Amino acid sequence: MFRLYGYWRSSAAYRVRIALNLKGVAYESVAVHLVKDGGQQRQESFRLLNPQKLVPVLMLDDGAALTQSLAIIEYLDEVLPEPRLLPADPLARARVRALSLSIACDIHPLNNLRVLQYLKAVLGHDQAAVDSWYRHWLTEGLAALEAQADPKGPYLCGDQVTMADLVLVPQLYNARRFKCDLGPYPRLQAVDAACAKLPAFEAARPENQPDAEPAP
Repeated sequence: MFRLYGYWRSSAAYRVRIALNLKGVAYESVAVHLVKDGGQQRQESFRLLNPQKLVPVLMLDDGAALTQSLAIIEYLDEVLPEPRLLPADPLARARVRALSLSIACDIHPLNNLRVLQYLKAVLGHDQAAVDSWYRHWLTEGLAALEAQADPKGPYLCGDQVTMADLVLVPQLYNARRFKCDLGPYPRLQAVDAACAKLPAFEAARPENQPDAEPAP
């Protein structure tokens, strides 16, 4: 059985949980708390799995450890091609990758926990400034994504769930956590609502994970 090292609120781990659920893959969840004990991802035992000290890590049956959520999703799509998360058509596949990367590379890294912690602990910004940073980069990215979303829907790239949806849904979850106004993005909200109806997405939600913590 696969083992998924993750954290209930990690948006990158969230993406991979959705993919595993859509592919019907049974897996064991291994919690790596990103805050307790100074961040369990920094412990030597985890650094041996992933020197980047980031979740998720997907451990395969043969002991191989895969890192980086999009690489894991593409691996799953190659070895378990149904349902397909990247279209067979090269142009359509490039579009899915582009929208996925616009979130995973241009929005998420600037709002990652370690970045927000650095802004406070090292640069000395207060919480209001950190929240302003978060919202600035989020709104910049979501505005572009709203313009790129397929107007016919119901999903980000048309009538089939793709990797782009797996990346979008966790990002919108985080946006709500930080009380960001999603009103200007009706297409993205509609995609999120369509995905929420699918059991694979519901089962992957942070609050449904074994290591989920009660709301403060």
